[in-house]
Amino acid sequence: MSINTVAIITGASRGLGREIARQLLAPENCVITMARSHDAELVAEAAKLNAKLQPIQSDLANPAAAQRAAMQIANALPEGAQRYLLINNAGMVDPVSLADGLDQPAAITAAFSLNVTSVMLLTAAFLKAVKPRQADSRIVNISSGAGRNATTGWGVYCATKAALDHYTNVLAAENHGVRVVSLAPGVVDTGMQQAIRSASPSDFPNVDRFAQMHDKGQLASPQDTAARILRYIARDDFGSKVLDDIRQYD
Repeated sequence: MSINTVAIITGASRGLGREIARQLLAPENCVITMARSHDAELVAEAAKLNAKLQPIQSDLANPAAAQRAAMQIANALPEGAQRYLLINNAGMVDPVSLADGLDQPAAITAAFSLNVTSVMLLTAAFLKAVKPRQADSRIVNISSGAGRNATTGWGVYCATKAALDHYTNVLAAENHGVRVVSLAPGVVDTGMQQAIRSASPSDFPNVDRFAQMHDKGQLASPQDTAARILRYIARDDFGSKVLDDIRQYD
């Protein structure tokens, strides 16, 4: 059977990334997942559907590990697919603190490594692998409204997502023959949201707003958001707007 889509998804062991991977599982697709932990349930579901799934365990907050994962992509991307996707979904919100408390270099470095450095490394490998194939190739960098609006207590998170947005603008300007979008997914009911709600108000003054959104059922589900993102990726005009927000689409 010929391959329709080869999709690489980072942060795929839980939340939005896992749901995107799950919805892509099909006999005609090849799904490559990257996460720190092994997801036995996703492997079992892929086997049940006779779907091709290649899990890669990697801590992308470690630049050396991210580089090894990037090399695996470059060396093992299946040939002959109609479409190649790279969905850079992995991300972290920590450390959460007002600016005068951002004094832990290891935590700051880990956030930049995961949210920005790993994206650059994986993208470089993806571009090198897909360029000779002349296939329809698309990159989605999962960004955040935090990269476009200052949020008190999220100095690191806002900075990394702003960097991700601007890096995506550079990718588009360089015109590698690959369509790229930095996409804000809205507020999704994931483990990251649980972590946000557990933050101290002294570090994150907006914590009550996020708690109220959860209590009032205003968080989008990972299932619905993943489906909307996959419909968005399949659009003929994908890439025409480099910085975008899934909430603008049905």
